[in-house]
Amino acid sequence: MFSVLKKEIINSLLAGVLISIGGTVFLNCKEKVVGAFLFSVALIFICAESLSLYTGKICYFPEKTNKKFSFGLFCCLLSNIFSTFLCAFFLKLNHLNLCTAADLVCSLKLNKSPFQIFIDAFFCGILIYLAVNFYKKNKSLLGILVCIPVFVLCGFEHCIADVFYFSLSSINNIPGIFSFILIAIAGNSAGGMLVPFARKISGK
Repeated sequence: MFSVLKKEIINSLLAGVLISIGGTVFLNCKEKVVGAFLFSVALIFICAESLSLYTGKICYFPEKTNKKFSFGLFCCLLSNIFSTFLCAFFLKLNHLNLCTAADLVCSLKLNKSPFQIFIDAFFCGILIYLAVNFYKKNKSLLGILVCIPVFVLCGFEHCIADVFYFSLSSINNIPGIFSFILIAIAGNSAGGMLVPFARKISGK
């Protein structure tokens, strides 16, 4: 049990690092479309290396409703958050341009209403499921290369990437950031489980 949990935590920490790299390249790109496309590098290698990202893992909760999977999900989420926060901390030390870009991105995010945050996270969750499931079924990157740029360009919310952006920014609105992340987690979870849950109740 301990060895399985240890592997899950390590895989989740590494996934958070890759999301941080994806977020970094996005913030560094002046051309939004290029940045959205390059953000895909994170999910490509998360899938290729069988790492654990909460927004991909939660999609399979309707199929694996047991305590072991639920505890693994919780550990995955915390580990993703911790590693993105840590990456942002170190990047802050010598990449001031990233902090400026993150401030702009995060100020726009905090202007959203709770309903907007949830809906944007919900649609992101759907796209993450489609990308991950397409890769699992077909061993093809096509789903990732289409779905990830789409959610970035649409301004949809990815809770783990958002933790990275907020951690990188100089915004000190802790209650606002905390509530934003919680709502984004709920929206990502609901959106990610939509298709699997629909298939389960339809018997397909």
